[in-house]
Amino acid sequence: MADEAKAKGNAAFSAGKFDDAVRFFSEAIDLAPTNHVLYSNRSAAYASLLKYSEALTDAQKTVQLNPDWSKGYSRLGAAHLGLGNYEEAVSSYKKGLDIDPNNEALKSGLADAQSAASRASAPRSNSFGSIFQGPDVWAKLTADPATRAYLQQPDFLMMMQDVQRNPNNLNKYLQDQRMMQVLGLLLNVKMKTATPEEMERDVPMSEVLPPEARKPEKESEKPKEPEPEPEPMEVSEEKDARERKAAAQKEKEVGNAAYKKKDFETAIKHYTKALELDDEDISFLTNRAAVYMEMGKYDECIKDCDKAVERGRELRSDYKMVARALTRKGTALVKLAKCSKDFEPAIETFQKALTEHRNPDTLKKLNEAERMKKELEQQEYFDPKLADEEREKGNEYFKQQKYPEAVKHYTEALRRNPTDPKVYSNRAACYTKLGALPEGLKDAEKCIELDPTFSKGYTRKGAVQFFMKEYDKALETYQEGLKHDPHNQELTDGVRRCIEQINKSNRGEFSPEELKERQAKAMQDPEIQNILSDPIMRQVLVDFQESPASAQEHLKNPQVMHKIQKLVSAGIVQLR
Repeated sequence: MADEAKAKGNAAFSAGKFDDAVRFFSEAIDLAPTNHVLYSNRSAAYASLLKYSEALTDAQKTVQLNPDWSKGYSRLGAAHLGLGNYEEAVSSYKKGLDIDPNNEALKSGLADAQSAASRASAPRSNSFGSIFQGPDVWAKLTADPATRAYLQQPDFLMMMQDVQRNPNNLNKYLQDQRMMQVLGLLLNVKMKTATPEEMERDVPMSEVLPPEARKPEKESEKPKEPEPEPEPMEVSEEKDARERKAAAQKEKEVGNAAYKKKDFETAIKHYTKALELDDEDISFLTNRAAVYMEMGKYDECIKDCDKAVERGRELRSDYKMVARALTRKGTALVKLAKCSKDFEPAIETFQKALTEHRNPDTLKKLNEAERMKKELEQQEYFDPKLADEEREKGNEYFKQQKYPEAVKHYTEALRRNPTDPKVYSNRAACYTKLGALPEGLKDAEKCIELDPTFSKGYTRKGAVQFFMKEYDKALETYQEGLKHDPHNQELTDGVRRCIEQINKSNRGEFSPEELKERQAKAMQDPEIQNILSDPIMRQVLVDFQESPASAQEHLKNPQVMHKIQKLVSAGIVQLR
């Protein structure tokens, strides 16, 4: 039950439904309060909801339950980082790396924590520049129509990142109209919008700020009419950067062509060259990772994917590109998996990819990885000898009429050996004793499916159907069992009991309450519903009431006779 709730939580988390994920993980924790993984998962869900206090509590519980599990410290560091406890976050990530020195997630988290701690402790002499350090700067720029378009301009992004790294650099960009627009937005001051003519010249701050924010000017300080300036020459560095990017794209195209021809060594060579020319396009890394995947060099593929994710987040690359790198890494991890536990990092990576971009192909890969993990778990757990021991324990409890305990051991026996029909038969008997008839019927049918010649399966199924007052179905089950074991006394007795009940129904000997109950139950049976909806059978039933002679003719048809018998057995039709 805990595993089922955990699986639902994982699915909700992957779908971005973090409130639902918290609820399912909480249900799982109630069922398995000592499972450290459940607290870790719920901590991640709380962090996604920005509930860092709750995330911290769960992370601390994770580490308490399993101090040697590196991921617990990753959760602890993330929660501290979200709360602004930078030193504690750094300490947590370092403890995790002491356990798992090569863990990329811990390394990335440590770098983020150290960077945040450095920013928090660094003196800031530029008061205007400090407003660029806020956590919602980029959200404000995206929301404002006047600044949203700037986010598509690489030089603007570089200018913003420079100011964020060092607020004192703001002075270098105050002549840029775009920076003045951003400054006004962050200061909540309405700036004058520049005209196209003003965008072509350097506009002084005195013209951009509103009148109430301008300093009074002395006559001698008033600016003179700007003199015409020569057209600025293209900066050589910018020109060189464009040329390098163009050369990198050409290398990528050559690499793509080689990849299609399965000339993998050549493809790697050109993708590597593209990276040397331009390290701001993570597609070069993801493409090279794809080549390594085809070559079976999964470790190299994973390294390139990790680099692509790290660099992509630094550059604020398209989330689809980051998701692609994570999906490719997950695929490589699946290729490397040797046991069920090896699938856990692959599944986690696919889930991270889905939080970046919900791609159907990634979701398919996640479902496949979870299926393969489950199958391997069953194979690893398979042990017929232990299954027999559990079955014997179940038999002892059954003899003592301790049916819930017997069910527990039979269930464990089936986990150890899910192909033993005898265990399904025994558990079906337990369920019947407990009154859990649908569960008993399901186990009996599984028993017959595994071994159609095993007579106990038919006696179990027939008994359940008899108790459910489905006498016609029970009769068919007992008769089917006698085909495989003609001299079985239990099956013979079952046939006799069913015929007695059917005859009792034919004679109308059931009480009105019993008859009403049987009719209501029968009307829910799809087979009975099909018979009553058949136009021919409806006419037959009318003839039984209005023309007995015609009805006798109908009974000569074996199929009609069989259906009439079904209705009689179900209590729908009574013969006088």
